[in-house]
Amino acid sequence: MNSVAPARARISVIGAGPGGLTCARILQRRGLTVTVHDRDPGPDARNQGGTLDLHADNGQLALREAGLLDAFFELARPEGQEMRRLDPTGAITSHRIPEPDELFKPEIDRGQLRDLLLGSLHPGTVRWGQGLERISGPADGPRRLHLTDGTTIETDLVIGADGAFSRVRPTVSPAVPRYTGVSFLEARFSDVGNRHRDIAELVGQGGAHAADGERGLFAQRNSGDHIRVYLIRRVPVDWIGRGGLSADDTGAIRALLLEEYAHWSPRLRRLITDNDGRYVDRPIFALPVPHTWEHDPTVTLLGDAAHLMPPLGVGVNLAMLDAAELALALADCATVDDAVRAYEATMLPRSTRTAKLLEGGAEHLLSADIPDLDGGNDGDGEADGDGDSDALLTKA
Repeated sequence: MNSVAPARARISVIGAGPGGLTCARILQRRGLTVTVHDRDPGPDARNQGGTLDLHADNGQLALREAGLLDAFFELARPEGQEMRRLDPTGAITSHRIPEPDELFKPEIDRGQLRDLLLGSLHPGTVRWGQGLERISGPADGPRRLHLTDGTTIETDLVIGADGAFSRVRPTVSPAVPRYTGVSFLEARFSDVGNRHRDIAELVGQGGAHAADGERGLFAQRNSGDHIRVYLIRRVPVDWIGRGGLSADDTGAIRALLLEEYAHWSPRLRRLITDNDGRYVDRPIFALPVPHTWEHDPTVTLLGDAAHLMPPLGVGVNLAMLDAAELALALADCATVDDAVRAYEATMLPRSTRTAKLLEGGAEHLLSADIPDLDGGNDGDGEADGDGDSDALLTKA
C-alpha cells in the first residue's frame, strides 16, 4: 500500500499529555485532522502533578509553533527560576535568583499547561475513556486501534505519546523501562503561607535541593500556595511492601523516614514529616540507552514513550519539541511515511545524545556535590509519569 498524504490521513495520537496535545494543536493549526485517545475518563480524572519549567530552546519553541507562547507567559511564574542548595543542617550553600526579566525557563503547573493545550483544540478532539489495548494491521497500513472501551478504529498513523509504559511502543520496539534504583517519595503541603510558613521561607519562590550522598530531597513551589517535596532515596522498587508497610500507612512511613534522615536538621526534617496527607511513591524508571527502532511507516513515538530518562530537567521539554517537529513534518511532507522518516532522522539522534548524557543520572540526585546545571523540573521518570522534579539538575 502506498503511504497516504497527511492531508488525507487519519492521524491518531495516543495520550493526552503535553506532548500529545502539543502535536494535536500544531497539526490542527496546519489544517490536518487528528484525534487524541486517552485512558482517563475525563480531563479532571487525576492530579496532573507538580510544576515544570519550559525552556526557551525547546518547550517554548513548541508553544510558539502552537500559537500559545503569549498565553503561556500569562500563566508562567518567572520567579520560580529561583534555586537554592542546602546542606543537611539547612544552611544555604548556593542561591540563584533570576533576573527580573529572565524568561529562559519559567515555571508553570502541569495542570495549567494541560488546560492551556486542551482549550486550544477543536471540540471533540480528545476521546476520553479510550485507552489503547493493542495495535493490529499491517505495517504499511491501515492500522487498527483496539481500545479499552471495546471500540476498534482504523487509522493511517499512530503516534505514541502515552508515556513511560507506552502501549504503542511494543509495536516498534521490545524495550521496556528499567528501574534506576532511585525512588522519589512525594509529600505535599497546602496553604503554605499560613500553615507552613517556615517551610515556605526555606524553599523560597522556586526550588530547594539538599543531599548528603546517600539520600536527598527536592522541594518546589507550585502555584496556589502549594509546595511539593520529593524525598530522593536509593531503595528497592518494592520497598514499601518489602518493609511490611502499605502506601496508606503514613505514620509508619514517616517513622521510617525520620530514622533515615535522623542526622538532618529539625528544620529540614519538617519538609519530610509535616506534609498534608499521605506520601506518594514514585520510583524512577528509564529506557535502555540508546533506544532506537526500525522505521515503521505507520507508527512512531514521542516523549517518554520514545526516550524515557531520569527526571533531570528535559522530559516535557523534549516531548513538546518532538511533538512540534513531528507535526511540522506531517504538514510539510508529501506522505505520512516521508514525514515519519524525516522526524525520526532528527529525533532519534537527539534523544540518544541526551539519554547518554543523563544515563545513570538519578544517582546524581543524591550527591552533595552536584554541579550547578541549567536544567529544569520537567523530567518524567516516575512509574505513572505524573510528576516532575526540577533541580538538581534542576526538577518532574
